[in-house]
Amino acid sequence: MTKTLQCISPIDGSVFAERPVLTPDEARAATARGKAAQAAWAARPLQERIDLVMAGVAAVGDMNDVIVPELAGMMGRPVRYGGEFGGFNERASYMAEIAKRALADIEVGEDATFKRYIKRVPLGLVFVVAPWNYPYMTAINTVAPALIAGNTVMLKHATQTLVVGERMAKAFHSAGIPEDVFQNVFLDHDTTSVLISENAFDFVNFTGSVGGGQAMERAAAGTFTGVGLELGGKDPGYVMEDADLDAAVATLIDAAMFNSGQCCCGIERIYVHESLFDAFIEKAVAVVNGYKLGNPLDAETTIGPMANVRFATEVRAQIDEALAMGAKAHIDTFAEDDGAAYLTPQILTNVTHDMRVMRDESFGPVVGIMPVKDDEEAIALMNDSDFGLTASLWTSDLDRAERVGDRIETGTVFLNRADYLDPGLCWTGCKQTGRGGGLSVIGYHNLTRPKSYHLKKVTQ
Repeated sequence: MTKTLQCISPIDGSVFAERPVLTPDEARAATARGKAAQAAWAARPLQERIDLVMAGVAAVGDMNDVIVPELAGMMGRPVRYGGEFGGFNERASYMAEIAKRALADIEVGEDATFKRYIKRVPLGLVFVVAPWNYPYMTAINTVAPALIAGNTVMLKHATQTLVVGERMAKAFHSAGIPEDVFQNVFLDHDTTSVLISENAFDFVNFTGSVGGGQAMERAAAGTFTGVGLELGGKDPGYVMEDADLDAAVATLIDAAMFNSGQCCCGIERIYVHESLFDAFIEKAVAVVNGYKLGNPLDAETTIGPMANVRFATEVRAQIDEALAMGAKAHIDTFAEDDGAAYLTPQILTNVTHDMRVMRDESFGPVVGIMPVKDDEEAIALMNDSDFGLTASLWTSDLDRAERVGDRIETGTVFLNRADYLDPGLCWTGCKQTGRGGGLSVIGYHNLTRPKSYHLKKVTQ
C-alpha cells in the first residue's frame, strides 16, 4: 500500500491535501537526475541563472492570490496579512544582487611567473528541508542562492504545508528552470534518512526541531556531507530603563504573538527594567486583549489557530505547569478558544527559569515577562538558555547596546526592533539553535566550496 502524507487544516480538522511519498528507489532516481543535471546548470552564465531564478520568484508572486488563502488553510495564518511574497522577494532579490561579488574569484596575486586565485564552485545537489511556519520565506533562503551559485536543488517541504513545494516548482519550471535542476519531492522520514546516509546529497539544509536536526546529523554521520541547521529558539527581549516604552511594547508583543507565536525568531521571554515593569505589563495586556482570535479566512481575524492541535497542546501544557508553579496569567480565556488549535494568547508574570515556559521552546502565543534590576542580571538571564538565535535590546544608547550585545550568546543582536530577517546579514545561531548560516555573502560561502588555482606560467 502506498504511503501518503496528509496536511490537516487547523481551521476545522479536515484533510487539506494528501500526497503519496516516493519509494526509496524512486527517491534515489530523483537524486541521480539532480546530480546529473548539475554540471550543465553550473556551466550556464551566472547572469542567466540569476535571471531564471528571479523569473521563478516573480511567477510565485503571480500566484499570491491563491497562495494566501492556501496558507491560511494549511497552517492558520490570517489572510489579512497578505502572505509571504514581500519577504520572499526581498530575500531572493538581495541574493541575486550580491551574487557576482559574493561568487567572484579571490585574487591572490599574479606576476610574470604565477597566477593564483581561489574560485567558489557549487557543491552539487543541495537538499532543502523546509518548515511550515514561514514555508515560502524559509525555503527561498537556500533555494535562491543555491541555484544561483550553480547547484541543483531538491526541496522537501513540511507535511503541514504540503503544497508549497509544488507551487514553487511549478513557478520555477514555468520560468525556464529545468525540472531536474529544481525538484520538489514528497518523502517520509525513513527514506530521507536513507538518502542522506547513502551520500545522495552534497549539502543538507534543515530548518526545524532540535530532534529533527539530530536525526539529520545521525543520518549524515561518516558521509562528510555538510549539514546546515536552524533549530529551536527561545529568543529574549530586554527593555532598559531609557527605552521608548510604547515602541518596545508594540514591537515585542507583536514579535511574541504574530503568526500565533510560530516564528523561528519570535520573542518568547522578555526582561524589563524594574522601573518600567508595571507600565510595560499594563500596555502589553491592552495590546493582547485587542486581538481577534478566529478563522484565518476572515479578514477581521488578527490571530488564527495554531497550525496543529498538538502544537497548541504543548503550549497549554507549558502555561498550566507555570501557573501551578506560581505564575500569573494576565489574559482571560477568549470566547473563541476551543481547547484545541484555537488558543488564547497569553502573558505570564511571576515566572522563573525553573518553568518550562521560560526554558523550552514554546513556539506559540505565550510570553513570560520578568523584571530585572540591571544589565548584569538581564545578560545572565538571556544567556541562561540552551538556544541562541536572536536577542532584542531596547535602549536609546547605541554604545550600551553594543556592549550588552557582545556578551549575549546569540546569532543576531537587534536594537529597537525584533523578529526580522535582514538578507544582508548572516542568518545564524549558536548552541542548540544550530550551526551554519544563510543569506548574505556568508550564505553563498556555505553553498559553495573553495577551489584554489596555482598556475605556473613558465617552466624555465
